[in-house]
Amino acid sequence: MYAFESRIRYSETDSAGRLTMASLINYFQDCSTFHSEDVGLGIRYLMENKLVWVLSSWQIVVERYPVLGENVTVGTQPYDMKGFLGYRNFWMQDKEGRYLARANTLWSLLNTETGKPANIPEGMAEGYGIGPKMEMEYAPRKIAVPEGGLKQDAITVRKYHLDTNHHVNNQQFVNMAAAYLPDHFTIRQLRAEYKRQAFLDDVLVPCVAEKDGKVVVSLADPSGAVYVVVEFQEIGV
Repeated sequence: MYAFESRIRYSETDSAGRLTMASLINYFQDCSTFHSEDVGLGIRYLMENKLVWVLSSWQIVVERYPVLGENVTVGTQPYDMKGFLGYRNFWMQDKEGRYLARANTLWSLLNTETGKPANIPEGMAEGYGIGPKMEMEYAPRKIAVPEGGLKQDAITVRKYHLDTNHHVNNQQFVNMAAAYLPDHFTIRQLRAEYKRQAFLDDVLVPCVAEKDGKVVVSLADPSGAVYVVVEFQEIGV
């Protein structure tokens, strides 16, 4: 298990003073990055070995969004690695240790020269420390896209969408999709299925559909090839 403590900043909150989903994802992403750096498996290690971890899916379940100034603990635990796949849980807790949010992720390890899957190097699992799988209700990784979605204006990938891997960061994809949520929609569960990487100047065409209380946003290229599908669910508001 790896964890760090933080305090919710003004820049991380919405108009109601609550942590945003984008900021929650950034906390989780930073936590896994800190973990990798601290055990010697971070960005430099990956670059030297021509490797990159690419996110394949998110599932985030929110119990409560913390508010401005609140002290929180953010944690992560890899629970399985096999072939080229890595499975990792995340969580955020309040100062009493109560869960604010839990998450499950699936990652793929790729060779940066070929773009193809690469087997996890010997010793990587031991370096991270594989722990138990978190107790939560796990949803399927695949997301069905309802028929009848409405296409929206295209989005062109800009430099600020990119991360150190020079592709659109997973949080940026979610932020693009969340722009199409109805007003006052509180995200209680988010699922994202990443299918392709997007790069500078790529054109993304959003398509928005609603079914059974869920909003599903797909981002595809002009030919219809999908980059990511994001499902938002409002539960027990």
